[in-house]
Amino acid sequence: MTNGHVTVERYALSFTSGALLSREAVIAAPLYLRERDWARVRELIRENNLLQSRTMSSGFRLAREVAQRLAVLTDHELEMLIEATATERGHLMWVAACRRYTFVGDFAEEVVRERFILLTPTLSYDDFDSFVRGKALWHSELAELKESTMQKIRSTLFQMLTEAGLLSERGDILQAVPSERVVDALNVSRPSDVRFLPMIVSERGTR
Repeated sequence: MTNGHVTVERYALSFTSGALLSREAVIAAPLYLRERDWARVRELIRENNLLQSRTMSSGFRLAREVAQRLAVLTDHELEMLIEATATERGHLMWVAACRRYTFVGDFAEEVVRERFILLTPTLSYDDFDSFVRGKALWHSELAELKESTMQKIRSTLFQMLTEAGLLSERGDILQAVPSERVVDALNVSRPSDVRFLPMIVSERGTR
């Protein structure tokens, strides 16, 4: 979309196949480290129904989605993901979603983390809707979505936050307490990708 002289990249919004995909990631990551080819990983997952999908079409979508998210992680992060704790895996998969989908990353940084830092640590659907209205001024693709599609996107995003351990069932934003090795991995990016987590960041990128 072009607004005046500024060109804004369209948001990719195809993240509603599954939610955080932590279980699926543990299956797919070792395949990639062995095959070094995401297309081959998707093929192996579909051929053997490794994700235990009910239908061929859902298996295709799920295999494609988990491959796309894991593809934004480094080899080191993939290796860590395989033998990570549940908390570490949740943080890594949330960051993967934020890297893969700018929309998710913007929401994580501009709404979730910002509310946490400002000591208003609750998150509601109204906060999401307000975020979307603001972004729609620059992203016409948001304004063009059907209400049912937007509801699905909103529901999936909140489910991802919950599965990542960053949001309680009551809507309280939960402080991320990432392990030192996860922080070190995220600090490789510039700016550091700890910005996607609700936490207070010091000069080292830790709380």
